[in-house]
Amino acid sequence: MNKKTSLIALAAAAALVVVGSGAWWLGMQRGMGHNTPATAQVAASTTATATATATASEDPSLWTIPQGEEATRRHIRESLKAGDVDPVTGRRILNYHDPMVPGKNFEAPAKSPFMDMMLVPRYAGGDAADASSVTVSPRILQNLGLRTAQVVEVSLVSEVKAVGNVAWNERERVELSSRAMGFVEKLHVKAALDRVAAGAPLAELYVPDWVAAQEEYLALVRLTGDGTDSLQDAARQRMRQAGMTPAHIQRVVTSGQVQPRFTLTAPIAGIVSELMVREGATVMPGTTLMRLQGTRTVWAEGAVPESQAALLQPGARVRTTSPGAPGQTFEGQVQTLLPEVDAVTRTIRARVELSNPQGRLVPGMLVSMRLDRPKAATTLLVPSDAVIHTGRRSVVMVAEDGGRFRPVEVTAGLEVGGQTEISAGLQMGQRVVLSGQFLIDSEASLRGLEARLNQEPVPTSTASTQQRYTTDAVIDALSGDTVTLTHPPIPALKWPQMQMDFTLPPRAQQPRDLEAGDRLQIEFEMQDGDVPRITSLQRVAPEPGK
Repeated sequence: MNKKTSLIALAAAAALVVVGSGAWWLGMQRGMGHNTPATAQVAASTTATATATATASEDPSLWTIPQGEEATRRHIRESLKAGDVDPVTGRRILNYHDPMVPGKNFEAPAKSPFMDMMLVPRYAGGDAADASSVTVSPRILQNLGLRTAQVVEVSLVSEVKAVGNVAWNERERVELSSRAMGFVEKLHVKAALDRVAAGAPLAELYVPDWVAAQEEYLALVRLTGDGTDSLQDAARQRMRQAGMTPAHIQRVVTSGQVQPRFTLTAPIAGIVSELMVREGATVMPGTTLMRLQGTRTVWAEGAVPESQAALLQPGARVRTTSPGAPGQTFEGQVQTLLPEVDAVTRTIRARVELSNPQGRLVPGMLVSMRLDRPKAATTLLVPSDAVIHTGRRSVVMVAEDGGRFRPVEVTAGLEVGGQTEISAGLQMGQRVVLSGQFLIDSEASLRGLEARLNQEPVPTSTASTQQRYTTDAVIDALSGDTVTLTHPPIPALKWPQMQMDFTLPPRAQQPRDLEAGDRLQIEFEMQDGDVPRITSLQRVAPEPGK
């Protein structure tokens, strides 16, 4: 009996425990059912408000990747796409991209086709969001040590420097030759390169052929009577034909004696560059006896880079120094630019004529030349380090406010003294980057921007023929210079039928009184970082029955 009573008590206690546990669980579920919606609603509202406030107050370009992914999810929920204005940030959406795959842009928010993550939006008007420029943070700028310089407008007065060798002035070379058959009886110069003065005797020749002509003349002089004067003139003419110089003929006339020997004198001061005869030699008419080289002036031929040859003109002043004549400066002028270019060194030889009053300059000497360039008009100048020649164009990286950088194509001119002339592309007062241009270019590449040093401009003719599309459309709304259209599918762009914004052409190219509901035929082209731009449009008559 006691055992049976114990079993009943245990069963009752177990039932009480089960009933109590069930009641506690039911109460908790009811309490959670009443409280959870309100709590979740308050928490969600607080989070959304904080997110909207933080988003509206921050620059979207400074978002982290999770923040960008959350914005893309919101765009999907709100049916936003490229070209729309985000109501939270107040900025137009340019495109969407995967931060892990730079350079690939998308028009609609979606999941990345490359990574297990959402695409991230890029906005217009934000720092580093402009497709034509890139922004670098101050911390990175400090780490890179970027240097900039200002574009200035000055007159480029410069001089061209060249190194050359001295050579004889060939225009002061004289060749002495025999006028008749004779014999060299005596030489006053014994070797080549002997210096001689103007009028100095060089050689004495015995010319037998002149003896007969002189004797004939002297015999006629002794005759008296009518007609002798004409005979004497004829005799003097024969002496000239025999090769006698006027001075030698006058000596015969004055002395009244035969002068068979002839003294050859130097017509100019200089050196005997070549000596072809010796004493006792027999010479014939036309035989070269020696050559004289004048030393009053010399030539110096310097190699000038072909890029600087345009700076020089004949007659330009030249100042020259030589290690062979220390402390002495030789003045001269550019005589000519020789019409040939060295294919290896890409230089042009400038022939300079230098005065050499003391004969210090001789062939083979090395000279340093400074060739003055005529004063040029004022032009824009930038340091040569700022100009990057890509092979197809010349580009400089312009530094703008707020740490923004933009590549600009320029037309580069002459480069002198570390400065380069800029004839087009820049304005006075702009600042250009001297170092780190390729690091900025890499930053633009990582962000998928068009601000690239090697970005080739698309020719206008190509853009107008390859990037224009035609379609029918219906006006849904007009707002300033923007029109909202609904268009059918466009196979060339793989676009489905949809409603989107376009930029209108100038007012003069629009039909009058456009309004919602009008049917149009439009031609448009794509714009980088903006909505498509209509290049031409015309109103189409409504379809029959509508």
